[in-house]
Amino acid sequence: MIAKLQCVVLDCADVLELARFYQSLLGGVVNQPDPRWALGDSWATLHTDTKLVLAFQRVEDHRPPRWPDPVRPQQFHLDLGVTELDQGQEEVLKLGATLLDAGDQKRSWRIYADPAGHPFCLVRD
Repeated sequence: MIAKLQCVVLDCADVLELARFYQSLLGGVVNQPDPRWALGDSWATLHTDTKLVLAFQRVEDHRPPRWPDPVRPQQFHLDLGVTELDQGQEEVLKLGATLLDAGDQKRSWRIYADPAGHPFCLVRD
């Protein structure tokens, strides 16, 4: 095992609106303080009672998916927690991932694509 699932991130136009929608469905706390994520106009979280965390990421000119239309596909990515970013990166690249954005040394996450092109992040625990 290289990482553990931290949360599922959904793209949207209004992060608080979508967080509150899922809160109505699942319960939990919207924007509970958590050092893993910076909250704001472009990012919100929902910590559910079952320990599942959903995150909501604001996207300019968001075009909602139209399932099953491949022209407007589903939009989400996984955040995977790792103890050490460099070691995690080495291991996911060996498995066939592609580095999309390494960020800088101050940032606690890096962005990759899986072999099919789906984005995911390794996030320092």
